[in-house]
Parts: sequence; C-alpha cells; structure tokens
Amino acid sequence: MTRFVRDSHGASAVEFALVLPLLLLFLLGIIDAGRYMWTINRAEKAAQMGVRMAIVTDYASSALNTNYIGKCSPALKAGDPIPSDCADFTAITCSKAGAAPATCTTGTANNTAFTRVVDRMQLFMPEIADSNVDIVYSPSGLGYAGNPSGPDVAPLVTVRLSGMRFQPITLFSLASVALPEVRSSLTFEDGIGSQSN
Repeated sequence: MTRFVRDSHGASAVEFALVLPLLLLFLLGIIDAGRYMWTINRAEKAAQMGVRMAIVTDYASSALNTNYIGKCSPALKAGDPIPSDCADFTAITCSKAGAAPATCTTGTANNTAFTRVVDRMQLFMPEIADSNVDIVYSPSGLGYAGNPSGPDVAPLVTVRLSGMRFQPITLFSLASVALPEVRSSLTFEDGIGSQSN
C-alpha cells in the first residue's frame, strides 16, 4: 500500500483533470464576453440603419402630415417656424406587436413604412422582431407652418430596440441575458419614398 501512495505516475493527469473545467469555463467566458459585445454592436448598427430608413422614407404616423397654420399658441401663420413646445405636437410612438398592424399614439399608423424600417434593421440583426422596435417622433423646433413641399414638422426621429436576449455558451441554454435597450436618433429629412442608401 505504501508503494501505491508514493507512486507519482499519473499525477499530472489528475492535476490536469482538476484544472481543465476551470480552464474551459474561463475560455468560454472570454468567448461569451466577446459575443455579448458583438451582439450589442450589431443591435446599435441595426438601430442606426433603422433610423436612417425612418427619416428618409414615408413616415409611420399620419399625424406628421398635419397642417400647423392656426395651431399652437400663439396661432401660427404660413411660414412661421413651429416651436418645440407647441401643444399641438407631442411625441408620437409607433409600435407593432406580432401579426397585428402597427399602431401609433397619435394618427393612423402606416404599417408598410413601419415594416420597411424593421426589414432594414433585420439585415443587420435577423433575430429582431416587430415587437422589439419602436419609432418615436419628438418635437425638435424645426419645420414651418404650411410647408408646401412636405410635412410642416421635422421631428427628431428615434428608433428604439428593446426586449432582445443574449444566449451565452457557458450557461448551456439554461438561461439568457437581457441586452440593454439601444436607441438611435436623427432629424427628419424628406419623409417621402421607399428607399434609403
């Protein structure tokens, strides 16, 4: 028995067997950290491309097509700049849940325009669903009452991406991690058409 206790053959294999699980966990953790950052980067790029599509194509809410002559306080005349604190224009949020058509907090939703934004975002992150995307039109103080060549207001457009999950390798599909909400904003441009570069 003494000879067996003093025999050091195989000690390296035992030490390796003890260290291997920790080494693998550490290695997979490093890979997961990189994948997590890469996924956040993809989400940010998708939001950037979504807002770019939203500002140069048809708007998602019919409320942006309002004529502001005689609205706000004091009442606006043709050619007056639309103030950012005009009570007649508050933030408009457009969203979509599953197969239901898109809805907006003000005005009628343009389902085609909303879907066009989501489709552009899915080119960068295919796992995005309609329910993960909100398009928000906020007052910016830009625009003129009675604009003959487009909408009177030029809102700040924000595309918000939320509710996304990340599946780490190290948790073996037992749990997932919520991704942070990602937003991207630009000022409205022409708001007409169906293409963006």
